Amino acid sequence: MLRYWLSALAATLALGAQSQASNEFRVEVLADLHEPWAMAFLPDGRLLVTEKKGSIQLLSSTGEGLGQVSGVPDVDYGGQGGLGDIALHPDFASNNLVYLSYAESGTGDTRGAAVARGVLNLEGRRPKLENVEVIWRQYPKVLGRGHYGHRLRFDDQGNLWISSGDRQKFTPAQDMQSNMGKVLRLNADGSIPADNPFVGYLAADPQVDDEAVYGQIWSLGHRNPLGIDFDMAGNLWEIEMGPAGGDELNLIAKATNYGYPIVSNGNHYDGRPIPDHATRPEFMAPMISWTPVISPGDMIVYKGELFADWQGDALVAGLSSKALVRIKLNASGAEEVARYSMGARIRDVTEGPDGTVWLLEDERGDSTGRLLKLSPTN
Repeated sequence: MLRYWLSALAATLALGAQSQASNEFRVEVLADLHEPWAMAFLPDGRLLVTEKKGSIQLLSSTGEGLGQVSGVPDVDYGGQGGLGDIALHPDFASNNLVYLSYAESGTGDTRGAAVARGVLNLEGRRPKLENVEVIWRQYPKVLGRGHYGHRLRFDDQGNLWISSGDRQKFTPAQDMQSNMGKVLRLNADGSIPADNPFVGYLAADPQVDDEAVYGQIWSLGHRNPLGIDFDMAGNLWEIEMGPAGGDELNLIAKATNYGYPIVSNGNHYDGRPIPDHATRPEFMAPMISWTPVISPGDMIVYKGELFADWQGDALVAGLSSKALVRIKLNASGAEEVARYSMGARIRDVTEGPDGTVWLLEDERGDSTGRLLKLSPTN
């Protein structure tokens, strides 16, 4: 423990020269929310924000509350679980489809992540989701309320990508009969693309439908992947929480194993070592790992022009680091280039329609988190 504390102190001091003051941007506080988790902009500039206990708030572009969305599925709230990510279908302008991830209760005391989609109706007095259907579930449901992952992204071809955490159970990340500890690729209706790498892979367990589990998997060996996004060239990047040390930024490749829990650049919380990636070259090593950790909550690749120097960089929402972390990406590596102290746990980062950067605070000690808007100072 002393070694880890000294390492953390040394790294923090060394980072001082790298950390940036917020003179690159100004911060506007637009709204107070209750345990906000994710947000998505509507085409008209209004904003949908999920709150962990199970509500979705509709906000104006200036943060004014416009009503709570009804029709949200019941969520299993507690620990790290509740209502999670939100994403719009690529053809939202014509179909009004909204996708939600959340923790769902199962039999006994089990639970798992799920993804549902519904039609957003904004015509009445109160916004509501209609025709809600579940299109994906973690398999199997397990005990505990940790490591759901469940970040959502669409690619340019309209495929839905889901990050699925290992649920603090370790072994599912390597178990091909579970979709936990994986990055998954689905069609927009939840069906499986025919060119996914493990379609047709023979299941050893006759109770497991290989098309329902194996076929979803794009990559494996992940712990708690809480951020996924595509760079300017269409490459998929993923960021995940490590154990005691070893947060990871990975460049995701088809049918690739990233090694957890067999390898990690961190150790178990009780101090037991985990072999580093360098000891097992058959597993893909991260592009960056952090010890001490940054505790990533979300990640985007900034594609706008308002922050010209940031274009193509990854922006990471830092929880324990209470920071916005900026990372320079390229096909052969990545480098942290700035860390902006925000003074609170940052859960979500999103690019606004005009290129501004929007953040959600996880909480400020009373379960209230704020909506922040970052604009350039020049």
